This record gives sequence, C-alpha cells and structure tokens, in this order.
Amino acid sequence: MFKIDIIKFVYRCITLFFEINGTIQTLQVIVLSSSYSMLTPSSSSSSSIYPLKYDIFLSFSGKDTRMSFTDHLYAALKRYKINTFRDDNNLKRGEEIAPELLKAIGESWGSIIVFSEGYAFSSWCLDELAEIVKQRKERGQQVFPIFYDVEVSDLRHQREKVQQAFAMHEERYKENKDKTQRWRDALSQVANISGWTSKHQYESNFIEDIVKEISAKLVVKKTGKFQDSLVVDDLGRIGQKLSTTTLVGDAAKICMEEICKYLMDDGVSKIGVWGMGGLGKTAVMKHVNNQLLKETEKFNIVIWITVSKEMNIFKIQNSIAKAMQVSLSEVEDEAIRAGFINEMLSQKGKYVLILDDLWDKLSLEEVGIPEPSDGSKLVVTTRSSDVWRCLGCREVQMRTLSKPDAWSLFSQKVGQDVLTDPHLLPIVESVAEECAGLPLAIVTIASSMKGVRDIHEWRNALNELNRHVESVSGVEGKVFQQLQFSYDRLHDQKLKHCFLCCAFYPEDDEIFAFELIDLWVAEGLVEEMDSRQLEVDKGHAILNKLKNSCLIENGTKYPDTVKMHDILRDMALRITSTRPRFLVRAGLRLKEIPKVQEWKEDLEKVSLMLNYELQIPCQISPPRCPKLTTLLLSYCGIKSIPECFFKQMHGLKILGLSGNLIKSLPNSISNLENLTTLLLDECEDLEKVPSFSKLQSLKMLDLRNTKIKDLPHGLERLVNLKYLDLSCTNITEVADGILANFTSLQHLAILNFNEAADRFEGGEEVNRFVRGEEIGRLWKLEYFAGGFYDLNEWNNYIKVLHAPTEGPRQYYIFAGEAPFFIFPSEWKKVIQLNSRNICTDGIKVLSDVEGLGIGECIVDLCEEEAFSSRFILPPHNVFSSLSDLYISDCKNIKKLFSSNWVLQNLQNLKCLSVGHCEDMEEIIAPESESEEEVISAINFTLPKLKELCLGWLPKLKSICSANGVMVCDSIEEITITQCPKLKRLPLYLPLHGDGQPSPPPSLRKISISPLQGQLVEWDQPNAESLLKPYFKW
Repeated sequence: MFKIDIIKFVYRCITLFFEINGTIQTLQVIVLSSSYSMLTPSSSSSSSIYPLKYDIFLSFSGKDTRMSFTDHLYAALKRYKINTFRDDNNLKRGEEIAPELLKAIGESWGSIIVFSEGYAFSSWCLDELAEIVKQRKERGQQVFPIFYDVEVSDLRHQREKVQQAFAMHEERYKENKDKTQRWRDALSQVANISGWTSKHQYESNFIEDIVKEISAKLVVKKTGKFQDSLVVDDLGRIGQKLSTTTLVGDAAKICMEEICKYLMDDGVSKIGVWGMGGLGKTAVMKHVNNQLLKETEKFNIVIWITVSKEMNIFKIQNSIAKAMQVSLSEVEDEAIRAGFINEMLSQKGKYVLILDDLWDKLSLEEVGIPEPSDGSKLVVTTRSSDVWRCLGCREVQMRTLSKPDAWSLFSQKVGQDVLTDPHLLPIVESVAEECAGLPLAIVTIASSMKGVRDIHEWRNALNELNRHVESVSGVEGKVFQQLQFSYDRLHDQKLKHCFLCCAFYPEDDEIFAFELIDLWVAEGLVEEMDSRQLEVDKGHAILNKLKNSCLIENGTKYPDTVKMHDILRDMALRITSTRPRFLVRAGLRLKEIPKVQEWKEDLEKVSLMLNYELQIPCQISPPRCPKLTTLLLSYCGIKSIPECFFKQMHGLKILGLSGNLIKSLPNSISNLENLTTLLLDECEDLEKVPSFSKLQSLKMLDLRNTKIKDLPHGLERLVNLKYLDLSCTNITEVADGILANFTSLQHLAILNFNEAADRFEGGEEVNRFVRGEEIGRLWKLEYFAGGFYDLNEWNNYIKVLHAPTEGPRQYYIFAGEAPFFIFPSEWKKVIQLNSRNICTDGIKVLSDVEGLGIGECIVDLCEEEAFSSRFILPPHNVFSSLSDLYISDCKNIKKLFSSNWVLQNLQNLKCLSVGHCEDMEEIIAPESESEEEVISAINFTLPKLKELCLGWLPKLKSICSANGVMVCDSIEEITITQCPKLKRLPLYLPLHGDGQPSPPPSLRKISISPLQGQLVEWDQPNAESLLKPYFKW
C-alpha cells in the first residue's frame, strides 16, 4: 500500500510539472505495481492529458450542414460566449483523421454531435465520434447529440442510410474490422443518449433551446479544466437545509454546543461525533447543518453526506459531486473521480463536509477529500471511537439522556392518561429506566405502550424487557433487544411481517408508500378484497400503525415515502437471519449474486434489488430453495438469466425483475405454478417470454416498457389476473375475447404514449385498440388506460357500463388516433377523442372527467348551434370536475360554448386551450340572437381558470359576445396567437376600494402574437395601460 501511495504521488508530481509549464506534448506515464500490472496507462496520443482549451467541440458532416445549420449553431454558441472548436475546412483531407481534430476533442469540456443524413458516410466523422466516446468514458466529457433531419431509431438500430454507410466502410476497411466495429459501438452508445431532434421545430428556436441548455450546464455542472486544474464556477453558497426534529434533553444541547465551538475554532479541522446508535447524533447534526447555512461569513459551502453501514467510495463521491451541483456519472475510474473531488473542494474556499453515519475507517485520499485546512472542516458521526481516532478528529461524545430528560420524553410519548394512575406509575417509571436513556428506545417502547392502562400488561412489559436485556451481552445487543420489545408488541403476525418487508430496501432508502403497499398485497399481508382501492386503504392503515409505533417514519426527500431508522433495519435483518430467514443484499453494488452456499434451503425471502451491475454466472448451480416465496432482483442491470436458475424454486410467489437488461426469460419460469406476481416492467430490451399457460395463479403481470411484440402464449388462461399492464410495448393487437376472460381484473393498462414512440420499429407509435363492450363488462375494473378504435366503440363502452357512476375510479382513455394532448399528471380521469367525424346523436362523456381533449373532428352542426350542445354527460348532464379542456383541429365549429352551458359546466375549469379550428368565430356565444343584448350584462365567472390559450383561429371575432366579460380572479396566463380578427380581450378588472380597476391578482403574463396592437377595444378605463406591464413576447 505504501508503494502505491508513493507511485501515485510521483505520478501527480509529473502531471503537475507539465501543467505548470504549459507543456501540451504527449505525456505517457505508465505506473507499474510490484506485480508489474499496469495501473495508469496512456495508450495513445489521442488520450494524452491535454489542457482544456475549448468548451465545446463541434462534430458534423461539412457536406450536409457546414453552410447551414452548423453555421447558425456555431454563431449562437459564440453569441453565448461558449468557446467552440469548429474545423475551418482547411485541414488536409485524407483517409485518416487529422491529428488536430483528435487533439481538439481532448481539449474540450464537451462535444456536440450533429447527426445528419451524411454523417455516417464520413470516416472522419466516425473517427471523431469514437474519440468522443473514449473521452466520455475516460474523463467524463459531456456529449450532446443533435438529430438533424434523421430518424433516431435508424441511428440506434443502424439501418436504412446508416446501414448503407457501414456496408461501404466495411468493404473499404475489410482488413481492419476493429475500426468499423469501434465506429459501430460508438454510434450505438451516442445514439442512445438523450438529445435534441429537429423535427417540427423552427430552426432558430431549436438552436436557441440547445445553446441555452448547454450554457446552463457549463455554468452549473461543468466538471473543470485541466489547464488551471479543476475549475468550478462559484455559484454562491451551496448547502441544503434539512428537516429537523426538536432536540430533547441537555445531552443533545451540550453536544451541539461543543460541535459548534470546534467549528468556529480555526485550530480544529476535523471533528468526530460518536456514541451508540439511537442517541440522536444525526438529529443534532441536522440542526448544526442548518445553523451553518446561516454562517455566511465563516463558510462558503456546507455538504451533507449520509454514508451508511455498507460504505461505498463510488457512492460517497457521487454524493459530494451532486451536492456541489456537478455530475460525475460519466467518469468511471475512482482515482480520476477522487482527483475531481479534491480539486472541487480545494477551490471552494472554506467548506464544511459532514459525513453522517460512518461505520468503518475511511481513506480520505481514496474518496478525494483533501485534508481540511485554511478554516475548512470535516465532521463525522459514528458509533465507533476507532473511526474518529483513525481520522485524527477532535472527539465529541454524545451521551445518553439524564434520568429527568429520559422520563420527560417517555411521559410525552406514552400519554398523560397512563401517568394519572398512581398504581401504574411506579411500573411505568421502571419500564422507562429499562430504556437506559436511549432516545430511540424510549420513543419506540413508549409509543408501543401508549394508552395502555392495564397493570398486568405493564408488569409483563417490564418482565419482557428485563428478560430480553439479560439474555444478551454488549451495548449493541442490548439496544436491539430493547427495540425488539416494540416489534414484539405488534402482536399481529402479519403486521410484524409488514415491518420486516421494509428491510428489503437499501439502508437509508426512502420507499414510496404505494410500492410498499403493493408488495404487502402481493405477499398476502393485506387481506384480499374485491376492490384494489380497499386494499390500498388497508395498506395505508398498516403504514400508520407502524408509524405510530415509531418503527418506520416519513421520508424527508420525497412526498408519500417512508423509511426505516438504520438501527431498526439492522434489528429487522437480525430477526430474519433465523426464522423467517431472509437474504438481503440490496443496494450494495454487488457484481455477482451471492454464492450458492448462502441460498439456504429454508430461505423464504431474497432481496438483491438495486445492485446496478449484478450478473448471474452462466455456470451457476441452481439454488435449492423450495421454501423461497419472494425473489426481488429489480434494477440490477442483469443481462441474462441461466436456464436452470428457477428450477428448484417451485414455491416462488413473487418475482421482481423490473428494470433489467434481459432480452429473454428462461423457460424454467413457465413451471413456477405458484407465482402470483411477475414484475418485468422497464426491461427495455425484453423481447421474448416463455409460455405462461401454467401460471394460472398469477394475479399481477407487469410488462410495461418492454419490447414484447406478441401477447405471451397462454395469457388467456390467467383467469385470476387482477393487474395487467401492457403499456408502452410493441404488442399491436389484443385479440377479441381475451380480455373478457379476466373477470377479476382491477387494473388494466394497454396504452402507448407518444413519448415511447421512438423505441418502436420505424419510429412510429404502436396504436392498440380494444372493444368498448369487452372493457365495459369488466365490472371490477378500477383503473383503465387504453384506446377504442372510434367514437362508436367509445359510445358502446358507455352503454355497457353497469352505471356511468360505477366506471373506473381512474382512467386515461382515447378514441380514434393516439393521444395528442399532454395533461397534468395529477389528473386521474382523462378522455381524448380524436375522430374524423362526430356522431349526430352526440358525444357521450363521463361527467366526472378531469381532462378532456377533442381533436381533428369534423362536426355536423347547424348554423347557430354551439359545439357544447353535442355533449351528453350521464348521469346528471353536467361536468362535475372538468379542469382542463383542449380543442384542436376541429372543423365546422363556429360557436364553441353557449352562455348557459359555460355557467353550468365550467366552474372548475383551470385551463382552456383552443387551436387550429379554422371556422371558429365565437368562444362563448348567446343561446340565440334575441338574447345577445341580455348577454351584455352577464359576467361569465370562471373562478378557477388559470390559463387561457387561443391559437391559429383565423375567423375568431370574439371570446364572449357583445359586452359580456369574463371574471377570472385566478387567471395567470393568457396566450393569443394568430387570431387576426380578435379585437377585444373581455377580461374583467376587479375594482379597488377607491373604485379604480386593477389587474386580476394572479395575473403573470399576457402574450399576443404577432402584435399587441391588434387589441383595440377595452371595457374599462385605463385597462390597456394597467395590463401593459403583463404583455410578454
């Protein structure tokens, strides 16, 4: 180890020498360990260590775009002061790429690749691409692909023109197959990076969007320049305020004061806060963190990192970089990452780095943390005195609560009604003493006994605590036994198992409540009911019981999440090390699954989830686990599963394989006849599955976001299915009658969204339609996302519903073409109708719909008839919840709404968007000509309307007739585009107490295009001048 440290030091000195002297010549440094293996090679001149001269390298086909798109892009980059390398067309052309280009790539922070039709035909372009990919891998160069008039799928799958180009290259370089394969690999990698596509966009706007985003990345996420060492722009103070709990007792306050004293002392650079688990070290440090954010004169940056038991250098580096608003995701080598971290921290001035929950000794050098100096501080919290001693920290020991403070906390949690009984009080005090001043034990034990007034139960509790604690030795063991008392107090066996299931997830993970409840339902821990919603409600009741027992707590990073204290998770894993026996290795960055010896015959549950590079060896002996019921392998990056793997897992009920890289499933899955849950969602390469005909116990099947083309063989036999998700797959047809077999179905999703279109063959979305009558007869359906062929099928669906009010609780339904509007994710009831014609007998729409889109319709209306008259809204013929209404590309509509209809149906409307309706003349029209004068006195009150968008309506004359006005106190944004005949904006301006008009209180923006001056009619004095500050272009 000492030799390697010296070698690293020498290597750094050499590189610094070249940096300081400005030398740009090829530097080749080969470092050999004592076993003569290469540690740090520089294999070619192209990967030498260049000082960074450029922000961006432009890679493009000159023949295609030099004088057009690329020239405009280059000018925009210059305008944003982004230092960009573009070859000047004077480089000498030949078979091999000019070395100046390779060197420029190495001297650039990022590369923009303009994929055009001729890009793949250029060997120079492909050489640039290969070098860019190499720089991306070796030092994290940023890569920005632009798909200019090309199909992304053609590049990804290397077909059409791309295939022709490579056929040409492979003929030319048939003696050098490595070169063309390197090109293919590079193209495949970059084509799968999220980029920009030029389709259906104005070029100037397109370029502006690209340059703005890259400029922002340069400011916020730029990882540095070797020329001046790593440079990170000063973004001001960096730090994150953390949620805190009230500190209890003098021990916490004394500890916090001592920490703060050392932080202000320039003579102390490293502080070690230590003490047994459950004392509240993290709680104290969160308060310290928030206090430090106020010390603007003392520190520039405060970084909080949660380390956890399974310490991982890679993860710590990522967390530090993220805290400084930098990404290291493209840099794989830990030593290089450490260099980046070191330079970033060194240049940030005075920083405080807090490493919370550090279990083992840590090498600061391996992470890249410099020795704190010049006022910077390192603070660690740990349970082990060895950890802080090894780092050379100043000690701050966290003590247990004093007896008065411990009793105060226990009293608060157990409830005053218990304390008023003089016969109970001595026993309650004895139970509190058994908690030994440990806050976590006090909170969990007191919460588990809250409201208990039976003296026998309290005596039993005291006896149990005495017996547990006496049976173990060591502080940690006693803590576990104290906490296990609360677990034992749950009584209900299913409730205990619900708690234990929380340990399936990685330490410190925040678990989404819906995901955990789904798992409990699959495990059979939630009573099976006819309604999925009832099961979810029951799951939330269980969550609340565990929270009230302080065995789990609410997450702090994301809403609707929960998490386990790491000690409670350790306790759960200790309990499950015997019976029931679990094997949990979640989130540990494992490369291979545990050895066969660890797969004991009495194993019941296994969780290896979130090990992103996990592989299952081809030659593995099949684990013999006849009692195994749950196997969670989600998001592990698994590429293949051996055929034999599941052969001796006949009891398996839950199999989670979500988010893996598998292309097919082994046939051995076909024999898992007890399987009730099969999760394959997000396996984006999955194309083939074996027969499911024997899986008749299956209740939940999730194939979402896979490349499955055909319905699995035997699917029609899965008559117990309650949950089926086929959305965003390549399945093109669901044969008539199949869905009718699934009479227990509660959740059905078969919708493909446009966002997934570029994953499908030919780059087109796959539309899939089902029969309205078939779906309508699935009486238990509570969630439906799918499409009907046309409005007739949609109307058939409405007719067959047992009652309109008994349809699905949530739905996302379209009829006709694929969905064309994007609705807010919070809307749970959305209908999109996109048909070439509308039935003359009206449009039936569920009255509880929240988002409604109607597009590309030719409407058969009488001259004076409003479009709204065609809506049929069973059962009450009124929209009760309509929030977003989009109308687009509809013909033969002159009048959109009648006046009375607006007042009855749009009181909850938040967004109204009408566009590309070439015949539209009025938005709100009078019921008849005779009523027009009356309307002049009407205020159309739309109390919740926030956004009004009218566009490309060449005949639109009025928003509401005559002198009617729209009262929209919640309006935030009005956009009017290409409506040349519209002269009046009938927006009511509320009056101040002095009788003077004022803009609506929420108004932020009015956008009129092409000219604001087209609005010449105003209803109130000074309206134009009052609204002028809100006009934006």
